[in-house]
Amino acid sequence: MVTNKVALVTDTTACIRPEQVEKYDIKVVPVNFIFGDKVYRDGIDMSPTEFYARLREVEETPTTSGSLPEPYLEAFLKAGRKASNILCITISAKLSAMFNSALLAKEMAKESLPKVTIEVLDCGTAAAGEGLVVLAAAKNAASGGDLAEVVQTARYVMTRVSVFADLDTLYYLVKGGRVPRAAGLVNSVLKIKPIFTISQGEAHTVALPRSTKGVLKQILRIMERKVSKGQRFHVAVMHADALDKAKLLESQISAKFNCTELFITEFTPVMGVHTGPGLVGVAFYGED
Repeated sequence: MVTNKVALVTDTTACIRPEQVEKYDIKVVPVNFIFGDKVYRDGIDMSPTEFYARLREVEETPTTSGSLPEPYLEAFLKAGRKASNILCITISAKLSAMFNSALLAKEMAKESLPKVTIEVLDCGTAAAGEGLVVLAAAKNAASGGDLAEVVQTARYVMTRVSVFADLDTLYYLVKGGRVPRAAGLVNSVLKIKPIFTISQGEAHTVALPRSTKGVLKQILRIMERKVSKGQRFHVAVMHADALDKAKLLESQISAKFNCTELFITEFTPVMGVHTGPGLVGVAFYGED
């Protein structure tokens, strides 16, 4: 029986907290990753705590597996039981093939869900930035917004959300072939902790602090530059097995900014495959 106007579908790269998923009945597609000779479903077969503990103990490097449309189709079929419209929000298409997989699933769902309208949106960002876009859309849907209104809300946040995160090490990016080995050597020798952002769907380095204290100061400075007087902020602090750093950053943000929403969320294993443990960062946007 249809009970909602719009259902939200996303994937585990959005780093949405389980209680938020439950509250807004968001359908989350588990992205697969490979560790050793076994394929794991992100968020189902291995928790972030287990993943990062294993990552610290072994030499093997996990990888992500190819994105397929079938998991999205399954999510669409479940969402279509309760809603007459579905909005699927994915990570930037420049970072992953998930957007294309969701589009294929949309076509595959037409026969089974002939009366359900499905929209697929590339949010242009990733991690908790993607999560904030999904949550804003889900809140609008929960308040009774129709599909056009929910999509408009998602696009509104997309144009405003920023993501900044610190890499504790370049080791995993080097092992994954994403940066040259020379860069990893420089990181090791100089102890730099690069802060990167995601802009126009791609990752870019914005600062090179050398300590955790320097990282947190730099992130706060970046946020300050984007603040207008009296502006209210929605903020997600994210971490990869670095809860103490995340709590410290959360407390500093709470003291410094006017936050409508502020919470800590974990960097999911499928994201941690590329960054390794130790990451801390923020995703945020300000209200007009």
